[in-house]
Amino acid sequence: MKLKDKVAVITGGNSGIGFGIAAAFSNEGATGTITGRNQETLDRSVKELGTGFMGIKGDVTNMDDLERIFKGTFDKFGKIDTLVVNAGGVVDGSPMAVITDVTEDNYDQYMDLNLKSSYFTVQKALPYLNDGASIILIGSSAAHRAAPGMTIYSAAKAAVISLAKGLSLDLLSRRIRVNALSPGSVDTPVFAKIVPQEQVDQVKQIWKDLTPAGRQGLPSDIGKAAAFLASDDSSFILGSEILSDGGLTNISLMK
Repeated sequence: MKLKDKVAVITGGNSGIGFGIAAAFSNEGATGTITGRNQETLDRSVKELGTGFMGIKGDVTNMDDLERIFKGTFDKFGKIDTLVVNAGGVVDGSPMAVITDVTEDNYDQYMDLNLKSSYFTVQKALPYLNDGASIILIGSSAAHRAAPGMTIYSAAKAAVISLAKGLSLDLLSRRIRVNALSPGSVDTPVFAKIVPQEQVDQVKQIWKDLTPAGRQGLPSDIGKAAAFLASDDSSFILGSEILSDGGLTNISLMK
């Protein structure tokens, strides 16, 4: 029960990695809010998490929605101890592409969802966060190595990792620590948004073969690492990045 009596907000907590984090937090005794844009998946996830969590529908690229999320959580629970800035990833209807195919609108959409929203999610949360709170920014191993079509996403996530350092400095006076948690390839429904359904299994196998641990990550793997960063066990860690990627970034399998 590392997170007993702690209240958390997890953006994008209605599916994939975000739900894995919410489930890990619930298992460790936390309560709080998950957010998402899809009411159906939000309701289903809240039901699975149990009575300790509520769902608030919202879009993290909308400043009014962010304000409503944090005010609603504070009104319900009276405090916020942990913020997980997880929402991001693939922009619906705007596939990742190489530079010759990217439009300005495509670029702006990816930066808005994966970088701008992270910065302003933290800013909008600050009036409601406890002093001494833990903020966890979800980065990506993609920030450390290039992959086809992922240049803008990777750059945005590299900037998110940098935010953990700068924001920790900005918030020293309140003892709010900010860290980045960067997954590698995690088995979630996102693959169906990136490649045609008939290619999903093949692409997943490629990532398994590239990962020294010999498998893709699970949302629960990222959840356990996030629970550590949210807990008092990590109180001396700030402005840092934890790679939860099965060795993908730091170990080469080249022969």
